Amino acid sequence: MNNRALDAPAMAASIATGETTARALLESCVSQIEATDPLVNAFTDKTLNRAFAEADAVDARRAKGHALGPLAGVPYAVKNLFDIEGLVTLAGSSVNRSHSAATQDAFLVSQMKVAGAVLVGALNMDEYAYGFTTENTHYGPTCNPHDLSRIAGGSSGGSGASVAAGQIPITLGSDTNGSIRVPASLCGVWGLKPTFGRLSRRGTYPFVHSIDHLGPMANSLAGLALAYDALQSPDPLDAGCHALEVQPVMPHLARGIDGLRIGILGGYFQDHASPAAREVVALAAMTLGATDEVIWPDAALSRAAAFIITASEGGSLHLNELRTRADEFEPLSVDRFIAGALQPADWTIKAHRVRRMYRDKVNALFNDWDILLTAATPVSAPVIGTEWLDINSTQHPARAAMGLLTQPISFAGCPVAAAPLWPAGTGGMPIGVQIIAAPWREDLVFRAAQALEDAGVAHVKSASLA
Repeated sequence: MNNRALDAPAMAASIATGETTARALLESCVSQIEATDPLVNAFTDKTLNRAFAEADAVDARRAKGHALGPLAGVPYAVKNLFDIEGLVTLAGSSVNRSHSAATQDAFLVSQMKVAGAVLVGALNMDEYAYGFTTENTHYGPTCNPHDLSRIAGGSSGGSGASVAAGQIPITLGSDTNGSIRVPASLCGVWGLKPTFGRLSRRGTYPFVHSIDHLGPMANSLAGLALAYDALQSPDPLDAGCHALEVQPVMPHLARGIDGLRIGILGGYFQDHASPAAREVVALAAMTLGATDEVIWPDAALSRAAAFIITASEGGSLHLNELRTRADEFEPLSVDRFIAGALQPADWTIKAHRVRRMYRDKVNALFNDWDILLTAATPVSAPVIGTEWLDINSTQHPARAAMGLLTQPISFAGCPVAAAPLWPAGTGGMPIGVQIIAAPWREDLVFRAAQALEDAGVAHVKSASLA
């Protein structure tokens, strides 16, 4: 069986019916990882002994006629800021190598295990999640499977690239300012940033506690929904998890978009999108019947406030190591961490005030709209090492610019799916579309996303690995 042709629901079904075994599917995935990862560099650790034990446990349960979880036997991997029992949680750094191994799994890893999923390893990322490109000096850059000379995006670059390379159907990542949606966009896979506070972050290495989100990436929308539903659970031990109940989205996939009020973000979001990025938004809008332009309030101001909070909290978190081990940090981010640690506290306090007012303005939009659309990245994947991008005749620093269109959305805490589209004129490279809804309305996001997938507009393509 060719695992590259299967998404998570198909894998789980093939195991449940006895068409194949969890061990056989895992062996196929491991073969694909071994064949492709020397080119892609998605993995930093593999947990194959654990994976085969988990796969065998699934097969044993089926042989005994026991009920199987919704992801039973499905291989997955996690960004290396998730705790994995027995492994050091690197968070993309060299400093963390001296830390003790995790004594238990992160909460979401435990959720995946309960669902029957099989953990195969940890994935490459920007150091401490501070970046949009996964050009990691310590562990090497992760390459885009659709063009190995290009970035995979970040900071969850390994998570996006692994799915795009056909290694595994589901990965977990984190998204503070766009770190799930950017690699999903550049690698051409599905990604979800849930509502802020929807999923527990317990057992993950933080970047910016005030803005960090966790979520899945997948090679199909149904796989994304299945993973998201498995991850949901109230967690009384995580004060940042505000979800009081599980709200499954799988039942909503077949509901269609009748009655949904869908708008297109203009202004800032058009000004910072290349022609190819505007093309994918126009295609998604036409498919969904959206014609009206909507202005998102204070997008540029919110991005500035997000930068201030990101730098301040990130710098503060690593202050002791910056004082004593700065030379061991990622050269591409160490200056930003130091600058953040030196920021006046007054800046951060004012940025949080801006955020409170900003959220009220954003939430008011959803009195009139159910879904809003914009591109996930301003351009398709740049070549590794690119320093500057020209976007509509304006020069932008390349690494920061990859978050131009995602940062204002996550700062408001809204749920967003990144849907993979394939514009003309990018040499076969994808650009994602963000499907945005009001906080706690992931169900609406999935309804609109399903319409795009049903129409054949949004889909995952097999990577050429060239």
